[in-house]
Amino acid sequence: MAKQIDVQDLKKGMYVIDLDRPWTESPFMFQGFEIRTDAQLRELQRLCQHVYVHDREHVTGGPGEDRRKGGVGAGSGTAVGGEARQAQVLAASLAVRRDPSIHGEPVPLQAEMVQARRLEADARELIYAMQDDVRLGRNIDESRVQAIITGMVDSVVRNPDALIWFTQLRNKDEYTALHSIRVAILALAFGRHLELTVPELNILGVGALLHDIGKLKVPGDILNKPGRLTDSEFAIVKSHVPEGVKILESLRRTPLSAVEVAGCHHERYQGGGYNRGLSGDRIGLFGLMAAIVDTYDAITSDRAYHAGISAYEALGRLYAMRNKEFHGGLVDRFIQCLGTYPVGSVVELTTGDVGVVIAVNRQRYLRPTVTLVRRANGAAFPPEVVLNLAANPAAAPGVEIRRVLPPGAHGIQPADYMPRVT
Repeated sequence: MAKQIDVQDLKKGMYVIDLDRPWTESPFMFQGFEIRTDAQLRELQRLCQHVYVHDREHVTGGPGEDRRKGGVGAGSGTAVGGEARQAQVLAASLAVRRDPSIHGEPVPLQAEMVQARRLEADARELIYAMQDDVRLGRNIDESRVQAIITGMVDSVVRNPDALIWFTQLRNKDEYTALHSIRVAILALAFGRHLELTVPELNILGVGALLHDIGKLKVPGDILNKPGRLTDSEFAIVKSHVPEGVKILESLRRTPLSAVEVAGCHHERYQGGGYNRGLSGDRIGLFGLMAAIVDTYDAITSDRAYHAGISAYEALGRLYAMRNKEFHGGLVDRFIQCLGTYPVGSVVELTTGDVGVVIAVNRQRYLRPTVTLVRRANGAAFPPEVVLNLAANPAAAPGVEIRRVLPPGAHGIQPADYMPRVT
């Protein structure tokens, strides 16, 4: 939760989410950072009267996936481009720049929605074809995988928010297939945010799309068991990692760095993950990214054994586990990538009206664009009433987001409010 605090009460260790002025009027490189130095404290106290910090008292739980303990969530390889490139990107994750992205300014969201819709449909068709291939012992069509990922990379480079909207398409009966697509989309958006090159994004995308391919070797009654798993059942579930690595290593055109995604998405930063029990930077850049993205999608999805939580709450859980389960700098960057209120969040405004976040303002994350759905008195808004909390101060003086509502609140399905294609 965001909490307003007077700058004189700030302390090192607090995480600043927003200022009382535009970020462009400050010397800070990006929105969202942990206060680590006296110089940062002094600069905040000089510039601002109050700021908004992450209220950690509202962050509970963790994204561990050991279902033997009743938890939720989602677990080896070399770094993309070698150790030097990995160190370069990890260093960049801790020092975001104001310089324009290497990918340029994004095209308008609605202009990209047509391509994004086609790509998501093609990816879904591909996933089901691959499932049949693996079950029947046939080879995966690598050229088709590469073609789909190339298209997705191009779309994400043009505008990442278009494909991100399609992560709102969820069906617990299709979890394995749709989870793979959502992880690929989120990983590519994350990689773009980290300013990975197009060739690197293509490798990351292939690994992300195929990261759970080994689950096709796990019996469905164990994967979808509603209750806790026994030790023997959990061992079978964990086998999907080496099985997936084996499948990917058998492919002729798949780079080893893509195999890292499948091999490391259950490893954890301080150790304790599976299957190799790696820790720290030994996990590799793509593995560190995959652990974050895989867990985020897992805990926001409805499964046979748990109900999904809101994107806002999921980001809070990831933040609580930074430098423990996950690389702290990469968690910060992932939160910045999606925004404080990710697209599809169902929110209640200070007016009592309820709406769906349809676009993130990456200069002022607390002021996204919202489609209004339900009035405070329960009446429905007319279709397509949109409120830009940053650009319409006259139309909505003092209006802010009061809280994020649970998924499905008021019967609202975020996917119903996906921006129209043009």
